[in-house]
Amino acid sequence: MFELPTQLPSELVPLSWLLGVWEGSGVIDYALPDGHRVSREFGQRLSFSHDGLPHLNYSSYTWLEADAAASVDDDAEAVDGAASAFVGKTPLMTETGYWRLSRPQGAGDPGPGLLPAEGEHPYTTASAVETLRNADGGFDIDVTLVHPGGAAEIYLGQVKGPRIDLATDAVMRTQGAKAYSAATRLYGLVDGHLLWAWDIAALGQSLRTHASGRLKRVE
Repeated sequence: MFELPTQLPSELVPLSWLLGVWEGSGVIDYALPDGHRVSREFGQRLSFSHDGLPHLNYSSYTWLEADAAASVDDDAEAVDGAASAFVGKTPLMTETGYWRLSRPQGAGDPGPGLLPAEGEHPYTTASAVETLRNADGGFDIDVTLVHPGGAAEIYLGQVKGPRIDLATDAVMRTQGAKAYSAATRLYGLVDGHLLWAWDIAALGQSLRTHASGRLKRVE
């Protein structure tokens, strides 16, 4: 049975069901601009942790599973020897970031930069955190994610019980990054498993189905 860690900041209680290390698998199912469809299975190891500050630290590592049946459409042009040539697990993508309740930063919060907080930290009690609850009965949240391919995302959304809905407020890309303009993500705790779905607007296309996964807490 999962138990809340000691010294968990009160602000993180609404997000506490995410804490831990999760592993499992998922499916990529994405239609390319040329009409072909990418269909692959992947593995994932995902971690949510905290360091005493009022945010969750997040990291995700994914890899392609060895599956000769999975491919880009049969008539798609081969790339690097075709998908069926994968042997073993092939590293796919990593991302890292921070999840927190959405609220104004004040004198009791550190920053900007390395400037220390001045005065007491706000929202240190359950009753204080309750004042952040929105009209829908959940809590507004901010999520910042960074990808090594030159993209960073800022998501806004809400956590309501064991469900999180997110949509990008901004996507920033370096000059050499691939075209990627928006995304939505959905997370839910179902029968002890973390289920998620990620839709993207990329490669000049509108928002559409991209990937989903099912993970089990292992730590």
